[in-house]
This record gives sequence, C-alpha cells and structure tokens, in this order.
Amino acid sequence: MKKIFNGLTLLFVVLLAIITIFPFIYMILAGLMTYQEATSIPPTLFPETFQFSNYVSVFERAPFVRYFFNTVFVSGVTTISTLITAVLAAFAMVKLEFKHKNKILLVLIALLMVPYESVVFTNYYTIAKMGLLDTYAALIIPSLTSIFYIYYLVGYLKSVPISYYRAAKIDGATDLEFIWRILVPMVKPALVTVGILSFISGWNSFLWPLLVTNDKKYRLLNNGLAAFTTESGSDVHLQMAAATLTIIPVILIYLFFRKEIIKGVAKNGIKG
Repeated sequence: MKKIFNGLTLLFVVLLAIITIFPFIYMILAGLMTYQEATSIPPTLFPETFQFSNYVSVFERAPFVRYFFNTVFVSGVTTISTLITAVLAAFAMVKLEFKHKNKILLVLIALLMVPYESVVFTNYYTIAKMGLLDTYAALIIPSLTSIFYIYYLVGYLKSVPISYYRAAKIDGATDLEFIWRILVPMVKPALVTVGILSFISGWNSFLWPLLVTNDKKYRLLNNGLAAFTTESGSDVHLQMAAATLTIIPVILIYLFFRKEIIKGVAKNGIKG
C-alpha cells in the first residue's frame, strides 16, 4: 500500500512539473519557429528548422540591448543598496540596544501589510515633485531598501549568539568591522537569498517603471517587451523569441544559485 501511495505521489509531482514547465518550453520552441508554424492550428510542437534569425529580427526591431543594460543596471544598484540597508537595519534591531526598539519593529511589521498599490501613486507624486521622471533615479530610489528583507534578516540574525558581538567589542572592533568581518560571512546564505530575490524582483518590475518612464532609453526589459508585443502586431514567433530573452537570464541565475537560495530559505539562522 505504501509503495502504491509513493508511486501515485511521484506521478502527481511529475504531472505538476510537466504542466508547470511546458509553457516555458513551448515559448522557447515557438521563438524558433516560422510565423506559419507558430500560428498553425493544431499548434506545431516542434519547429521543422530552428529559426535563430528570429532573435536577429527582435534586436533589429527594438533596442533590447538598451533594455538589458537598463534592467541590469537598475536591478544591480537596487540589489546592492537593499543588501547594505537590510544588513545594517537588521543588525541594529538585533544587536544594539536603544529606546522603543520593539515598537519600531512592530511598525515595520505593520508596514509589511500595506498593499504596494496603495502607496505607488504617493511615490509617483513624490518623484514627480522632485523632477526625477524619466531618469534612472526614479527607477532606483523607491527600491533602495525593503522592509520585507529587513524583517527576514532580523529573524536570521537573532540566531547568531550575542557573544560574538561582545567578544568583537572587547577586542576593539567597531560595529562596521564586526558586520563586515564576522557577521556577513556567518549569514552568507541569507544574504545570497536576499540578493538573488531582490535582483529577480527588480528584473521583473513592470508597474513602477511604466509609471515613471516614457522615454525609450529608460525602459526596462518587461516594459520593452510589452511595447514590442504591441508594435510587432501578429508576429507571434518574434514575440515568443523576445519573451524568451527576458526569462533566460533569471533562470540561469536561479540554476546557478539554487543551493544557496534553498539553504537561505530553509535555514532560519545559525545555532551557537
């Protein structure tokens, strides 16, 4: 009976995996088809000849190189900033003693429950008043830190024994030296997780860049893809090729760092 149950469980997992992965595989294959193959009914599942020229056409019709640069630059800056601010804030909330610390943490937790859509127009109004529309600053400033990642690191750092911090202070280390030389290496899995998730979040951002940028030279990849989908009309094969370009880097990042992501999420701290 147990073998039958395990077999059914495995079959169910495999079925779900196929359902989840199939759209991505078909998108990649459709991006290598001709227009006739991509729009045929019933649908063609495999191209007769791989049309790599579709990707050349995509880059000729839209400045996807510029979109890639913008996305990598904005995502990279926001990721580095988020890591720095999240580590410093989490360290202060866990290792330092100051008045109303618990109340501040409570406020941060409460802010996590505020929907993003309820503050996005306030942020837009602020950026517009500062005269930063259609600039990289408009894309970066609202994402310089993240309450979610601060709260995540607070839970992680609580498991780091306070004795490490006290020993470092006795040896004459400053707080920044303790963070850089001792704390960061100890919580590396959590930082890798925060960094990757923050980068992917920046890579996939759509609504905010759409609001604050109108100039093509400041478009991010997803906004450029949406515009390309409209401009390319019925060229489904080119749309699939362009969509493939947007997801391949993220998939590669996940495959390369998957062990660190799983370790950072599964392990809620370091036991002393």
